[in-house]
Amino acid sequence: MQQPLSYRMRPQNLDEVVGQQHLVGKGKIIRRMIDAQMLSSMILYGPPGTGKTSIASAIAGTTQYAFRMLNAATDTKKDLQIVAEEAKMSGTVILLLDEVHRLDKTKQDFLLPHLESGRIIMIGATTENPYITINPAIRSRTQIFEVLPLDEADLAQAIDAALIDKDRGLGNYSVILDENAKLHLCRGVNGDLRSALNGLELAVKSTPANESDQIHITLSIIEECIQKKALTHDKGGDAHYDVISAFQKSIRGSDVDAALHYLARLVEAGDLAIICRRLMVIGYEDIGLANPQAAARCVEAVLAAEKIGLPEARIPLAETVVDLCLSPKSNSAHTALDEALKDVQAGKAGDVPAHLKDSHYKGAKDLNRGIGYKYPHNYEDAWVNQQYLPDKLKNTSYYSPKDTGKYERALAMRYEQLSERENKE
Repeated sequence: MQQPLSYRMRPQNLDEVVGQQHLVGKGKIIRRMIDAQMLSSMILYGPPGTGKTSIASAIAGTTQYAFRMLNAATDTKKDLQIVAEEAKMSGTVILLLDEVHRLDKTKQDFLLPHLESGRIIMIGATTENPYITINPAIRSRTQIFEVLPLDEADLAQAIDAALIDKDRGLGNYSVILDENAKLHLCRGVNGDLRSALNGLELAVKSTPANESDQIHITLSIIEECIQKKALTHDKGGDAHYDVISAFQKSIRGSDVDAALHYLARLVEAGDLAIICRRLMVIGYEDIGLANPQAAARCVEAVLAAEKIGLPEARIPLAETVVDLCLSPKSNSAHTALDEALKDVQAGKAGDVPAHLKDSHYKGAKDLNRGIGYKYPHNYEDAWVNQQYLPDKLKNTSYYSPKDTGKYERALAMRYEQLSERENKE
């Protein structure tokens, strides 16, 4: 039986890895480790189907080391012993250990000396946060790298490669993939390349060819093969972003019912990643200092949603949408920063006042660094009047607090009090 397309299309070297350029791109850490011949054990963590196994496979192909795959939950200590024996014979074995967070103490104790010696280079793969779920003894012997969700461009690149590859992919089929079908395939899998490729293969191999021996893949075929309805049949994808825009604007406008409606459309489309990203943006952009705890609760809910996945993720997402909708709103903080950025970008920054400059090095005092700085904690209320802005921007005010929510009202009162004291002195 032929292996699935996602298996066959695994990269054979780092240049074939889709996405994750922050790790395998030119000059980035994993490529540097290989180029310097200093490859060491590592843990890759991130969502399913984002390339953890692909990176391990590419590393093995690039280094020409033997490559073995085990599962920490289901494979036994004896399986590890077989890998260790092979490492003694061949010198080095790259071991992809899936679900590494489920490594029990017996297997861990056996594995540790082999990691220490470098005979086994372990690449642990996990969807769990290793700083929480991985034993410190393993963590201390590995480098930890986060694998990020793939974006639409990454998925489209992989789909195109699979369609033209005659040896490992679907290049021997004459496939016409409609643009809106390809777009939905990229969006409907939540950054999971494995699901995208396997859905594509099912579509190609289950669709009869026409009279010209061409296999025409439409949107409806992709919807059926990945079992997710498209948010819209809009070819250009504008309506998809219109829904996202309406989602944020409804929360900003405190319309709970409209926000829940647009959330439902995004949930139905299976677009968990973009829901989570947008909610965190809203928590800080639109709620802001009026209710900072709402933003913190939003982050916790997003983490829970990502961990449990759809359809159950809809529960914390719905609670967060209601929370954000009915929360007081303020954009004062990032608006103030945007005003400061305008001055910086216009070249108005100016030199840092001498009394604020770093004085923690020999000779700093001779250069007048830090002279005259007043340490606020030595004064009443931990405040003392002194110039902080550069001369060019002296007395400039960026922040305009809003009278929304208890928290920002308290900040506004403090801001006003300090401004009055500064003006008096």
